Amino acid sequence: MNFHILTLFPEMVEQGLHTSIIGRAVEKGLLSIEAVNIRDYTLDKHKKVDDYPYGGGAGMVMQAQPVYDAWKSVVDRIGYKPRTIYLTPQGPTFTQPMAKEYAKEEDLILLCGHYEGIDERVLEEIVTDYVSIGDYVLTGGELAAMVLTDAISRMVPGVLSNQESGSTESFEGNLLEYPQYSRPEEWNGKKVPAILLSGDHAKVDAWRREQSILRTIERRPDLMERAELTAKEKKKYGV
Repeated sequence: MNFHILTLFPEMVEQGLHTSIIGRAVEKGLLSIEAVNIRDYTLDKHKKVDDYPYGGGAGMVMQAQPVYDAWKSVVDRIGYKPRTIYLTPQGPTFTQPMAKEYAKEEDLILLCGHYEGIDERVLEEIVTDYVSIGDYVLTGGELAAMVLTDAISRMVPGVLSNQESGSTESFEGNLLEYPQYSRPEEWNGKKVPAILLSGDHAKVDAWRREQSILRTIERRPDLMERAELTAKEKKKYGV
């Protein structure tokens, strides 16, 4: 899978996405991540990419031309128009199901805004998806683009060393992940739940399922409306 991140700060993206699991996946050829510097495509001799907004107001607005030409450079190179995601608080909030959906794409373009935003005309021209990572404002879209890239990459086959870990994490089935434990069996007076030491995989799975549901009810009750529960579980937990 190929990520093309349109940004004014390519070094920020490159440094943040070439380590750990994602970095190893890039080395193996499972992913490619390129940061396209929007500033390289401006026609202004001073490399300026922004100007004052029409109608007045504080701040500056990124101009349409350099954004469009940066996007077009990717489209011309890969030979088609892929889904183009604009990172903005105005989009729907990013979720795990969205990560799975995007992971099916061969290419994704992620557009990072800055200043007071981007000229609306180029957004209308190139953007297919508007996505937010939460109801707050960041200095730019780079951190949001890195969040999406990380979450989506984990859903690409082969990226995780144990593919099961991608299907049992938090938000699978709209439930939080169950508690995890490692050695030693006792630490600071706290013992690992005995059932995890039993060797009975069916009972362990049942315990983990129960813990996921209870933890979601306690910490993220808003998820329960969409949680994938059996009729028996719904009755048991009063959902």
